[in-house]
Amino acid sequence: MSDLTGKKQRLDAILQDMGSLLVAYSGGVDSTLLAVAAQDVLGDRSMAVTASSLSLAPEEMEDAIAIAQQFGFYHRVIETREMDDPRYAANDSQRCFFCKVNLYTELKPIAEADGYAWIANGTNVDDLGDYRPGIAAGEEHGVRSPLVEAKLTKDDVRELSRLRGLPTWDKPAQACLSSRIPYGTMVTVEALTRIARAESYLRRLGFRQMRVRHHETIARIELGGEELARMADDATRQGVVEYFKSVGYLYVTLDLAGYQMGSLNAVLRKQKKT
Repeated sequence: MSDLTGKKQRLDAILQDMGSLLVAYSGGVDSTLLAVAAQDVLGDRSMAVTASSLSLAPEEMEDAIAIAQQFGFYHRVIETREMDDPRYAANDSQRCFFCKVNLYTELKPIAEADGYAWIANGTNVDDLGDYRPGIAAGEEHGVRSPLVEAKLTKDDVRELSRLRGLPTWDKPAQACLSSRIPYGTMVTVEALTRIARAESYLRRLGFRQMRVRHHETIARIELGGEELARMADDATRQGVVEYFKSVGYLYVTLDLAGYQMGSLNAVLRKQKKT
């Protein structure tokens, strides 16, 4: 028996032992695998819930709904209001914590009312090595992480997703739109809308691994290494500049370092060293 097969069996056993659960489901690689695995093991004793807010890109919501319909798992969409929390809008290093507190506060009464024994998230083992204050919020609210309990890494999750036929198996890593805004810069409706429109434009051009980092009047584009060269095409570059300016940016830059997950956390690492 392969190591991956053993991990999958552990995951199934964990889900079976949970009895019933509500999955915090974003449509990303991890939560999609968890939602489908829960459906496979528990059937109608599981439900996936997606939080609709300005920090979730419209395309991500569309994908989440489409996947739920394709694989037939019970799915609900709720509205969350993290923007109403001034601690979240202030955008310090604990922003993700306050976001998840808001989410789990909304999910808990739903789970209780519908009789689900547990709330679960899609955190995997590799996430534990990154700066993720939202994980602490989950621990405080008794939220479980079955992928961690089964010792599944990101690569494991992708391979199991591929074997299960999930369209998310090679989906680029995603994060909420607020993660594009540097710490200390207020999270506003205007900023999130601008970021969403800018990234949507790049996605329509066929860019997959990308971020638009929002530095108020400046858009700093991060692209996967193999996609950087595409931006050198004159027509593509001019189109990007014109569109980004039309949504409110004054300057449009390309980060030569390319896409870096959590690049805005660099300031936190620097502060920690000093």
